[in-house]
Amino acid sequence: MFIAHCSNTRDVNQSVIDHLTGTALKAAEFAGYFGAGDLAYFCGMLHDIGKYSDKFQRRIMGSTEKVDHSTAGALEAFALKNVPAAFCIAGHHSGLPDGGNRKSASPDDPTFFGKMSRKIGVDIEDYSAFKTEVEINEVKIPPAFLTDSQSAFFFTRMLYSCLVDADFLDTEEFMSGSTVDRTVGESIEVLADKLNDYTASWMNPKTELNKKRCDILNAVTKESSCERGLFTLTVPTGGGKTVASMAFALNHALKNGIRRVIYVIPYTSIIEQTQVIFEDIFGKDNVVAHYSNVDYKTDENGEKEDKRYLAAENWDAPIILTTTVQFFESLYANRPSRCRKLHNIANSIVIFDEAQMLPIPYLMPCVSAISQLIERYGCSAVLCTATQPSLNRLFEKACPTYKARELCPDVMGMYKFFRRVTYKNAGKLTDEQLASCLSDKEQVLCIVNNRKQAQNIFSMLDKDGSFHLSTTMFPLHRRHILDEIRKRLHNGESCRVVSTSLIEAGVDVDFPVVYRAYAGLDSMIQAGGRCNREGKRSSDKSIVNLFESECKAPEIIRQNIAAAEHVMRNFDDISSPETVAAYFEFLYYTLKDNSSLDAKAILSEIDNGAMPFVSVAERFKVIESADFTVYIPLEGGAELVEKLKSFGISRSLMRKLGQYAVGVYPKHFNELVDTGAAERLTPNTAVLRDLSLYDVNTGLAFGVSDGAGFII
Repeated sequence: MFIAHCSNTRDVNQSVIDHLTGTALKAAEFAGYFGAGDLAYFCGMLHDIGKYSDKFQRRIMGSTEKVDHSTAGALEAFALKNVPAAFCIAGHHSGLPDGGNRKSASPDDPTFFGKMSRKIGVDIEDYSAFKTEVEINEVKIPPAFLTDSQSAFFFTRMLYSCLVDADFLDTEEFMSGSTVDRTVGESIEVLADKLNDYTASWMNPKTELNKKRCDILNAVTKESSCERGLFTLTVPTGGGKTVASMAFALNHALKNGIRRVIYVIPYTSIIEQTQVIFEDIFGKDNVVAHYSNVDYKTDENGEKEDKRYLAAENWDAPIILTTTVQFFESLYANRPSRCRKLHNIANSIVIFDEAQMLPIPYLMPCVSAISQLIERYGCSAVLCTATQPSLNRLFEKACPTYKARELCPDVMGMYKFFRRVTYKNAGKLTDEQLASCLSDKEQVLCIVNNRKQAQNIFSMLDKDGSFHLSTTMFPLHRRHILDEIRKRLHNGESCRVVSTSLIEAGVDVDFPVVYRAYAGLDSMIQAGGRCNREGKRSSDKSIVNLFESECKAPEIIRQNIAAAEHVMRNFDDISSPETVAAYFEFLYYTLKDNSSLDAKAILSEIDNGAMPFVSVAERFKVIESADFTVYIPLEGGAELVEKLKSFGISRSLMRKLGQYAVGVYPKHFNELVDTGAAERLTPNTAVLRDLSLYDVNTGLAFGVSDGAGFII
């Protein structure tokens, strides 16, 4: 028997043919959702035929010989001119490779053509024994996936996802000795019924506000019977956007046989709130949140795992919550662990909450990915926001078959009804002037564009009743501060808050007055959503003061500010739908051009036809500095750090520690480690040891020398 795997816990081996067949059947099932089941089966049957070599069989029985077992199946697929399958098989362990140069590639090259130049018996072992057990039948590639370089590139990654997930699952089943059931949750029909039960009490509204919310909910539910495609949902702040979008999604899924809803959200802080809402409506077992700070271990030592934790690895659940970064970086990734979930996006409805926050330097690659999912993978997409970005031109080019449909009835009328604030230009304000304005008010929110300025303004305020919020504070710390802020606002107590933009989207707070430093128009309007949120005051007495800061704006938003200033000179009401449309038109198509909407030239790299999987994955990094993290051992974080000492680094503990994490720039990270203020855990993570550098009011100091000023 040719052996594929040996179990460490059971006295049994898995044959290569059993593993190939098990993987092929699973891969075919996954790819069946986008019409490529036969090709995925082909990949599964070939992916490990290199294990038929004598050298691999010695290796599996304990020798220390190094064996390349992935290239064999790729060579067989390539000989049949099946390039997508050959790429998938060649990278099923190490990741999808770059194509490389076919003419100059050598067997030592890690590129695809380097691998395809390897010779049997010279560069790789003879694996011909596979012919005694495996029969290869040529399989055609569905032509719809090969219309251009971008569709072929995307298809290869989706096919790859089917193969690597099937390979993971079949191996896991053998090793565990039982079938791995990762599916969680109830049917779409049951979830739709639960949402109807949840909203049933809304259907006899007593106030005009609730009547309008019901009008939106009923209208989008009625629209859900349409065919799959591209949709926009433009709902003003306070219009019940979250529940309305989910009502559309579930009913649309029922009408079209769609299997899951994927809710894509820009910030983890909004995910946490949305997760609570959805779990309250649908129950915890139906909702899987996939982002760095979530953990579903049922016991600290990993004795048993919640199925939701397993489902988060491959998105096998009816409702998935994830971040914009996780969603798009995965779609352009090349590693097996990041790609294995991608096939489960097929036949889904994907809701992009706060769609105006799609990252502008990657806007065209994002639009291209959404278009691929709609046109070829049975998906519907909803761009959901109060400030709808002008993406029609980009979608018309990338997805000409589907024209975006607006789901909200009477967008202009709804805007006028939900308008709750008045925007005023406060001119240029120094930090001292701003602090003086804030000190004169009992309840006020100030939002600035960088963390250091937020700390500086806060330092000038009377600490009684004043609060600071920024990403210098770990997430659980921010949550505690927000709870105190909401309590004070509700009780009418003094509450002056200085925050970065993290408070703007999805954070439920209600201030009578807001100050907002110049930013993109959408950000300033989002800031307005934190003022008079409940509509208890008249709009003319609920003022959002827009001001020019003395602190230079971060380079990444300077063009956004320029576009905002341009439309503010031409429109009286900065928050009207016409102003918003003019802002995005000017930002996307006048200030910027195609090159700045694809700042890393990702699509042009793909269009050159060389299948650059590695280089594209390296370029598509939405948050360049997010890789450096400092964990703060305060509150529950201290106990988790002690567990690290006892049990070592594990995925479970690192995910739990995410609630005590502060993202830092590389220079700051290295300074903390080099001075001994932080102890390195991994190349990009460390634990803060000098706790004088973390203040209960402002979070992590910006430099080691700053720490003395923050000692409590």
